[in-house]
Amino acid sequence: MAKKREERETNVYLNGVIDGMPVFAKELIAGGVAGGVAKTVVAPLERIKILFQTRRSEYQSLGLFGSVKKIAKTEGPMGFYRGNGASVARIVPYAALHYMSYEQYRRWIILAFPDGGRGPVLDLVAGSLSGGTAVLFTYPLDLVRTKLAYQVVGSPKLKLQGIMNNEQLYKGIVDCFSKTYKEAGLRGLYRGVAPSLYGIFPYAGLKFYFYEKMKRYVPPEQKSSIMVKLVCGSVAGLLGQTFTYPLDVVRRQMQVQRLFASNSPEMKGTMESLVLIAKQQGWKQLFSGLSINYLKVVPSVAIGFTVYDVMKAYLRVPSRDEGVKG
Repeated sequence: MAKKREERETNVYLNGVIDGMPVFAKELIAGGVAGGVAKTVVAPLERIKILFQTRRSEYQSLGLFGSVKKIAKTEGPMGFYRGNGASVARIVPYAALHYMSYEQYRRWIILAFPDGGRGPVLDLVAGSLSGGTAVLFTYPLDLVRTKLAYQVVGSPKLKLQGIMNNEQLYKGIVDCFSKTYKEAGLRGLYRGVAPSLYGIFPYAGLKFYFYEKMKRYVPPEQKSSIMVKLVCGSVAGLLGQTFTYPLDVVRRQMQVQRLFASNSPEMKGTMESLVLIAKQQGWKQLFSGLSINYLKVVPSVAIGFTVYDVMKAYLRVPSRDEGVKG
């Protein structure tokens, strides 16, 4: 009896805390949880994709399953999650800012242009702006995540013999931050940010555009279905990523450029780098890892949108247009 009363009191307390939270805080929490869950689920595919993008000769010839075998053999199961700590450390604030600022930009646009309509175009603009905002605030963590994922190590046997691969430059997130900052300052922590912004504006906008567009065709009685949200999110991520993938390749190569051989040509601007990669590595390199990215994007975006909507319902976030005039 006492246990049930304690549970009721706890639920009342939690409900009071939730009801007392401002809407933007609820959206931050919902977005952060959605991003962390989605990123962790697809972390192994993300690691292989980065190796495909930046280590052409070593991994591309192996293919997906060959790469899985090599990582499992030389680095063990945790090798698939190398750099995932930095990835989650980045994606939680990134997703929180991304989803929350999307909702905020959407409200501001409606208030500023009450006659502008509330169709998918509104989601396209709000999504693009929110994507750029989130990137600017969290980009250094993405750079660190890429550098850590880029590193490969020798087999466990070599470790036991005391032989370390000379490419094991960074011991962890803090060490990578410190060395990168000492080497190139704040500018070094934002190396490759330009193609990130060029890519995120259309990708984030298209992602929200397609997701909200498809949901408009879903019958009202099915809109709360988890499966419907997963399908809509999958297609939205797939279409959005297809148009912007080459910029992601440029960004990854710029991030790890200083880890390449010293005779590698320097990548300066985004467009120059696109041309350089296509000329020296072949145009197919601009789409290297795209098939893996499809495998990653489908569950990632689908899980992200679904968890976000579920968390919003749990936190009792009001309807998007509730309280917005126009």
